[in-house]
Amino acid sequence: MTKDAFIACRVDPETKARVRALAAREGIAESALIKQVLDVVLRGSRPEAMVAPEPLENSSGGTRFNVRLGPHISRLLGERAKGRGMPSATYIASLVRAHFLDAAPLPQAEYLALKQAVIELSAVGRNLNQIARAMKRGGTPPAPGALDVRTMLKVAEALRDHIKALVSANARAWGTGHVQKSN
Repeated sequence: MTKDAFIACRVDPETKARVRALAAREGIAESALIKQVLDVVLRGSRPEAMVAPEPLENSSGGTRFNVRLGPHISRLLGERAKGRGMPSATYIASLVRAHFLDAAPLPQAEYLALKQAVIELSAVGRNLNQIARAMKRGGTPPAPGALDVRTMLKVAEALRDHIKALVSANARAWGTGHVQKSN
C-alpha cells in the first residue's frame, strides 16, 4: 500500500465558499473535488515537459500530521494551548511526546524554573532547620525569634510541597507519570 501525499494551499474566503458550494452540488467532499480539478489540469499537460522536482526535505526532521477535531475539542485545545503560552500544534506535539517518551510535560523553561525553586526551597528549609535545632539546644537565637523561625520553616516547606504537588498534578494532567524527585 502506498502512502498518499498531501497537498495544501490557502485561498480567500470567497474561493473556499465556491469550492464548498460546488462540492455540495456534486455530492462529494471538497478534497475529492480538488483531486478532480488537479487530475484535469495534469492530464492537459505534457508529462515529458515536466521535470520532477527534488523531494522536499522536512527542515525539522519530523513527520507532519493532519488531524481533524470537532469544534468543541478544537476550542478546548486552543484554550489549553493559550494557557500554556503555546501554539496549538506545539501543545499537541508536547502531549504526544509526554505520552510516548515519558518526557517532562511542562514547557522546558517552566519545568526547569519549578525544579530550581524546589531545590532553593529545600536549601532554605535545611538552613532554617539548623537554626531551629540550635535554638532547641539552648543556643543563642539569631535575630529572628523562635516563633519567626518556625513560621518561616513552615512557609518554606509548604511552598516547596505546593510546587512539588503542582509539578505532579501537571504530569498527571498531561497523562504521564514523569515526576523527578529532588530534595
